Amino acid sequence: MNSTKSKLLWSLLFLLIAAGTIWAFTSQNRSFSFASFLAYLEGASPGWFLTALASALGFIFFEAAAVAAACRAFGYRVRLSRGLVYSASDIYFSAITPSATGGQPACAYFMIRDGLPGTVATAALLANLTMYTLSILLIGLAVFLFFPGIFLSFSPLSKVLILLGYIFQLGLTAFFVLLLKNERLLHRLCAAVLHFLCKLRILRRKEEKLEKLANMMRRYGETVASLRGKLKPMIAVFFFNLLQRLCSVSVPLFVFLAAGGPAASAPLLWAMESYVIIGSNCIPIPGAMGVSDYLMLDAFESIMTRPQAANLELLSRSLSFYLCIILCGLVVLAAYLIQKRKEHIC
Repeated sequence: MNSTKSKLLWSLLFLLIAAGTIWAFTSQNRSFSFASFLAYLEGASPGWFLTALASALGFIFFEAAAVAAACRAFGYRVRLSRGLVYSASDIYFSAITPSATGGQPACAYFMIRDGLPGTVATAALLANLTMYTLSILLIGLAVFLFFPGIFLSFSPLSKVLILLGYIFQLGLTAFFVLLLKNERLLHRLCAAVLHFLCKLRILRRKEEKLEKLANMMRRYGETVASLRGKLKPMIAVFFFNLLQRLCSVSVPLFVFLAAGGPAASAPLLWAMESYVIIGSNCIPIPGAMGVSDYLMLDAFESIMTRPQAANLELLSRSLSFYLCIILCGLVVLAAYLIQKRKEHIC
């Protein structure tokens, strides 16, 4: 009951932050009006708009494929339909919880409910996170090498945010690799959290919990060891994560083309959005919403008028973020209700 209340509270908080972000954007941006936004939407090319929508949905689909591939790497076949539930739970709870802390536990919950051992779920999610951050680093490196002038066109604050985002992703990648290769580090971290929870009297029987943790870490070490020498499965996980990030980066590009933007400017806009994605990762969701909005406007206004930039930003974010979160929330709710119904019948 407390867990359900907590999830509802975080969902409401997310809605408030999202509404506040949109309100701040629309009210403080004098060049924006809902009338012009509706005209912008009505004038959009249906073909390119549907391509933008498909790209936004690809963000959910390719994470599902990546998680399923990560599970297969550890010897467990997962249907793509279940992968979509894992993906939706990760995306939705990452969006509504502080510092995106709820995504992985929610995803692991459904994985374990489907019969995957906890050690396999943990290892698969860590492997997927590692490839996720690596894909961001690769895209970042590519735009730094091929579009350095775009980076210089950002404002000083935006440059700082982009550099911090890249450094943060480098640190995360190193940390995830350490956790995958060194189960002792993960054991110490989990033990420290357990000690803290027991000290707060949230958990009891500390010695019993520590013994269970030690047994779980031994199984985790065996699970991770089974992956050594299997490069091909990890390439598949990386490939799907890269496609996921490319889908996210490409949404503003397709919206831009739908609104009649010149194709010659498409590579520049794609590079700008890549920098935006990197910069928004300097602060975990939900705080990243404001950072992303700021960076997108700062970038787009260099190649189009302020009203066009505002319309492009709002429509792109509506597809790539808000719509995805709503859809993921509905998938998670449906999966949870179906799971509870099955348990009740049994």
